[in-house]
Amino acid sequence: MKLINIGFGSMVAAARLIAIVAPDSAPIKRLIQEARDRGMLIDASYGRKTQAVLLMDTDHVILSAVPTETLYARWMERNEEKEEAAE
Repeated sequence: MKLINIGFGSMVAAARLIAIVAPDSAPIKRLIQEARDRGMLIDASYGRKTQAVLLMDTDHVILSAVPTETLYARWMERNEEKEEAAE
């Protein structure tokens, strides 16, 4: 199982990740609040400003202080490694 470092020693399973989005828009803020209310929010930002929101296939919402572009690059590295291994 490939893991992606989302900052401060926290990792998520790359295969379970659906999307990485910025936390600025109203619909994403609403999504975060709804996940908090359902107990499905994981705050991995360690008190820092949230710069990315990760949506998982398990319906969890994860907050990260690492910028979306950085997380995307890490995610794509994992996908490229997976494709190379398949060849």
